Amino acid sequence: MSRIQACFEQLNTSGRKALIPYITAGDPNREVTVPVMHAMVEAGADIIELGVPFSDPMADGPVIQKACERALESGTSLRDVLAMVAEFRCRDDRTPVVLMGYLNPVEAMGYETFADACVSAGVDGVLLVDLPPEECEDIVPRFRQRGVDLIFLVAPTTTDERIRRIGEAASGYLYYVSLKGVTGAATLNVEEVASRVETIRNLAQLPIGVGFGIKDAASARAVSRVADGVVVGSALVNQIAANAQRTEAIAPAVAAVLADMRSAMDE
Repeated sequence: MSRIQACFEQLNTSGRKALIPYITAGDPNREVTVPVMHAMVEAGADIIELGVPFSDPMADGPVIQKACERALESGTSLRDVLAMVAEFRCRDDRTPVVLMGYLNPVEAMGYETFADACVSAGVDGVLLVDLPPEECEDIVPRFRQRGVDLIFLVAPTTTDERIRRIGEAASGYLYYVSLKGVTGAATLNVEEVASRVETIRNLAQLPIGVGFGIKDAASARAVSRVADGVVVGSALVNQIAANAQRTEAIAPAVAAVLADMRSAMDE
């Protein structure tokens, strides 16, 4: 059983929902990331999504775009991100880690090499934003054979037929993008999210994490009532940006936001 599956099963048994924070690896520098990962776990994170910095993150809004710029300016590469996960594993062998990014760096490394490197580093899942299910038939087996979950996005506009196809290719969990737009955008309509999550549940037999629009404890609590997991990114990356010049304040600031969300979700 994968760490991700075990995590969701344990949470389900205890009647709790997954808190899944996202940060961009190497933002604002490579030394900050691993301590922040540990701080997030201590604050109540169940699964960590670690962004692989990329020059053209088309699904992300200005907050995460700038995080990618800071990380790239600090020289963070895909191999550096894998090394961060390996370092994190020296102290934490329990918390699932998902790499979230885009195809180009993975294709440059090579799928086989990347999949093997994920196993060696202790990566549990990979979410490649621009990998459509229609083009993953040769890719899915490479990760599945190694026990690495491939996680896919589902949008408000995704058809039922495509959700079924995604459900067949995916493992670990599905990431439901609750808003039409980029990360950090708009206002969340929880009733619409609840209706859409119910539809997805009927078409794909995987836990559903909801992201985009989770800005505070109240929105995290509301979404946790209708989904299996709550994904929060821009609200945390904003804390990193605000403290980029005094990096010792980053981990406490990020942890404080997450602790409030965890408390609200567990009420």
